[in-house]
Amino acid sequence: MPASLIRRIASPKKAITGGLVAAAASGMVFAAAPAQAATPTVMKTPAPAAAPAAAPASAKAIAKQKIKDPAQFAAFDKIVSHESGWNPSATNSSSGAYGLVQALPGSKMASAGADWKTNPETQIEWGLKYMNDRYGSPTGAWAHWQANGWY
Repeated sequence: MPASLIRRIASPKKAITGGLVAAAASGMVFAAAPAQAATPTVMKTPAPAAAPAAAPASAKAIAKQKIKDPAQFAAFDKIVSHESGWNPSATNSSSGAYGLVQALPGSKMASAGADWKTNPETQIEWGLKYMNDRYGSPTGAWAHWQANGWY
């Protein structure tokens, strides 16, 4: 038995590859035949889709409704954008701060509602109260944030 045949038996991947290369070089074409002829099908009109449920308001839209003064909203927006990117489930991996306003600990927001982990409106209400109590307003909180990098 020639050595090349033994090597091909021992290495089936090389044998298959070699056979395909040889077939391609000699002009052979491999094609798959259909398993069976296609049968005609009747096109059915899809049922109309149900009307989509109303999307929940974005956290930013909720805040804009709650904060009427444009300067106060702009300050609140800047803080939340920096702190969480308007992600109500944002979590700081090193400190554990949580939510839109990065409350530390996040459970402090339970004072605004039991749904503090999932409801952006509850987080906004808590954040506004915190900013008003501690800094006088969102603009006061933003001034502190600019001076210190935190609020």
